[in-house]
Amino acid sequence: MTGTLVAVWRARNKAERHDILTCSETKTWPTGTAPAREFCAEDKRLTVLASYGMDTLDGDEELARTAAFAAKLCAAPIALVSIVEKDRQRFLARTGLEDTETPREWSFCAHAMIGGTATIIRDAREHPTFSDNPLVTGAPHVRFYAGIPLISSEGAPLGTLCVIDTDARPEGLDAFQIEGLEVLAMAVRRRLDAHREFGRASEEIEESTGRVKFVLDSMPDIAWSSAAGGVFDYFNARWEEITGLSRPKSVDDWREAIHPDDYDRTSEKFAEALRNAEMFEDEWRMLHADGSYRWTLSRAIPSTGDPKTARWFGTLTDIDDAHRMSEERELLAGELAHRIKNIFSVVIGLISLRSRGDEVLKVFGDVLAENIRALSRAQEYALRVENPADSDLHGLLAALMEPYGAGNQDTIVITGDHAVVGARATTPLALVFHELATNSAKYGALSVREGRLSVSIKRSETDIAIGWVETGGPQAVAPDRTGFGSRLLMATINNQLGGSIEQDWRDEGLTVLITLPTARLAE
Repeated sequence: MTGTLVAVWRARNKAERHDILTCSETKTWPTGTAPAREFCAEDKRLTVLASYGMDTLDGDEELARTAAFAAKLCAAPIALVSIVEKDRQRFLARTGLEDTETPREWSFCAHAMIGGTATIIRDAREHPTFSDNPLVTGAPHVRFYAGIPLISSEGAPLGTLCVIDTDARPEGLDAFQIEGLEVLAMAVRRRLDAHREFGRASEEIEESTGRVKFVLDSMPDIAWSSAAGGVFDYFNARWEEITGLSRPKSVDDWREAIHPDDYDRTSEKFAEALRNAEMFEDEWRMLHADGSYRWTLSRAIPSTGDPKTARWFGTLTDIDDAHRMSEERELLAGELAHRIKNIFSVVIGLISLRSRGDEVLKVFGDVLAENIRALSRAQEYALRVENPADSDLHGLLAALMEPYGAGNQDTIVITGDHAVVGARATTPLALVFHELATNSAKYGALSVREGRLSVSIKRSETDIAIGWVETGGPQAVAPDRTGFGSRLLMATINNQLGGSIEQDWRDEGLTVLITLPTARLAE
């Protein structure tokens, strides 16, 4: 309960101080003007005073030099920067006096600070307020006093810049000395305000840092940062929680956390990223506190493009479940492809068996078997069971179209620019053209002997445009409804490949224009 009350008090006090500081940023209290009445109330005055953090100003060199110069300016043995607190007045800077504080009830400055102009006491022994003051009747035997109020930007009296003499001065100070003290007092105020602003900024930075640290420690991923050259200087709390290891300080220290089979590869890749100040991304297995290894996605970005100065910020994300699920899907796809290949092999075997001994059937059977083999090769592209020897778009389209007569230059013609097809794009692209070819073989140009198909490839800096033009077949008719095949085309091209498709059912045949981002196709 006590801790909660303290936290509430601190929050309320911080809010009050924030209001005060905001006010101080918008105005400066006019010189020669009495303090604001509302801030002369002791509770409000002390709240403003607390916002300055005076404890860290004890012995401040700038204030000390200001006090020393004030003493010289007024030919006084004593000069003070005096701050009036609840029960004492404390001297942030002093010349000619050993004491660092006196009780508030003895304070000349407590009276002088509530005035708008200089307070000058020529002979304290004859002053009705101070004649019996212990500082007058005893050491340091104050006789003359001159003080300039130190008033905060809000208008709260804080203390004074004052000079003291042990001899009475019936003549007081001349105009030049008073003006000089006012200028010095303004310098003191500016020093105090600057200190407060610095403290406020430091507090805000500390609070902001605390919030960021809280967010980073709350996130499920491991977050880290490093100085230039891979000198690691921060890890969030998740590092110890997940790995149970001490925090790495260098790239070599990561060896303990990364699977031995993955370390050399990924460390070299990261070293290359450091050398070029380029984004880093890799997948490797990380050791967990329970002794298991789990697949992890490691990402890092540099703060600048200069390898000598770039700081690095990175995350480690657990992708083990997704990685294993992907492996399972690949295994199932491989099994499916294997079974399909077996079916094709059985069909080819049956054709060969039935056509054996009959020359006419054998010629027909050989052609049919070769078409089925081509269809099998296209299926391998679609399911990505094996890496195709040719990753070029021309090679992929040729393999897919071979069962439908791509080898016959009169039936199917593939022309245009060459473009790289990456591993990720091959499967969806194969499915798209497999679907188009199948439909054409059923209903379009490839369904008749006179039909022709032209596939053209045009490459620009950002896109690949693939044109599909059918001629010589039955009249193309747009479907009455969107079937599974059409939905497959749209979803694959738009979502998986990030491209677009346009279809035009003309009388002379179907025309299709597929546009794909070059970078996406190469993935």
